[in-house]
Amino acid sequence: MMKQKRILIVRPDRIGDVVLSTPLPREIKKTYPDSFVALLLRKYTADIYVNNPYVDKIILIDDYDDGSLKNFFRKIKEIRSYRFTHSLTLLPTERLNYLLFFAGIPYRVGVGHKFYQFITFTKYVSRNKYIPLRHEADYCMDLARKIGVRTNNLDTEIFLTEGEKNRSAEIRKKLLSDKQILVGVHSTSGNSSANWHAKTYRELINKLNDLANVKVVVTDNSVPGELKNIDGVDYPNTGKTLRESFLNFAALDLLISASTGPMHIAAALKVKTISIFCPLTACSPKLWGPLGNESKIILPEKNYCSTVCPGDPKKCRFTGTGGIDADKVLNELKKFL
Repeated sequence: MMKQKRILIVRPDRIGDVVLSTPLPREIKKTYPDSFVALLLRKYTADIYVNNPYVDKIILIDDYDDGSLKNFFRKIKEIRSYRFTHSLTLLPTERLNYLLFFAGIPYRVGVGHKFYQFITFTKYVSRNKYIPLRHEADYCMDLARKIGVRTNNLDTEIFLTEGEKNRSAEIRKKLLSDKQILVGVHSTSGNSSANWHAKTYRELINKLNDLANVKVVVTDNSVPGELKNIDGVDYPNTGKTLRESFLNFAALDLLISASTGPMHIAAALKVKTISIFCPLTACSPKLWGPLGNESKIILPEKNYCSTVCPGDPKKCRFTGTGGIDADKVLNELKKFL
C-alpha cells in the first residue's frame, strides 16, 4: 500500500498571490485523491481557503513571524505534528526554509537555488528569468509538477457556502433596486501596480451613473476621499472582513479595477472583470492576468511606455496621449456586457 502523501503548500503572501495558488490543492487532489493537503498562510488571507473542498487544514503563520526563537520552535513543533511528507514553498525565504527543514519534512520544494536551500537539500524549480513568460499561477504549478502532478488547469477558485451564496443573492437584489446590471469599481491597488488617480475613477463612476440600467458600487475597503459620498453609489465593503467582502464581489456582474487582489477574487468567484494593465514584463497580464472568468484586459497604446510613461509602474497613472482614460474603459464595458 502506497504511503499517504501529506503535502504542505506555503504561501504567506498578499491576497492576489494566495488566490493564484488555489489551483494547486485541486490539482494535487485530482492526482493523489487520498492525500492530505494543508496550507500555511497569514491570517488575513486564510479566508480565501475557507470551505475549499480540496484543503484539509489551514495553518496560520502569524505567530511564528515575529522573529522570536521561542515561536519559531513552537511552529516547528506544530508543523512536525502533521507528519508532512512534502512541502511546496511558493515564495521561499531563509527563515521559512529552515522552519520546514527542522520540521522534518523529507521532500521540500522551493523556487530558485539559494545557498540556504542547497545546504538543507531542498529541491527546486527555476523560473528561467521568466523566459518564456508564463502566468504566475503556472510558475506556482511547477512545484506541484515536481511531485508528479500533470495539469495545465490554472483556473482559480473561491468556494462560498450555500448560506453565503444565498446572502450574496440577497445583497445583489438590495443593491440593484430597480437597475439590471451591478458594476463594481475598485480604485486602490496597494501601490502594487500601475493605476489611475482616484479622480479618473470618479470620472468613470460619473459616466457609469449616466447609464440607465447600471448600478455602481465602490468595492474598496478603505475608500479614497475623492470617491466618498457620490450620489447613487453604495460602498458595501467598508468595514467588512475579507470573507464578508467575497459575498459582495460575488453579487457583481462586473468588476473594474487595476491589476490587484480584488481582481483575482472576482475571477475566482467567476465574476467578469475589466482590468487596466501595464504591459511591462513584471506587471504584464501574461504574468498577472485574471484566471477562470470572462475578462477584458485594457493596455495603453504600443508606444506609450517609451514616450509618455514615467518608467516606474508604481508612478504610472495612464495619463496622456496613448494612455487609458475613462471613456476607453466605458466603451469596452458597453461591448462586454
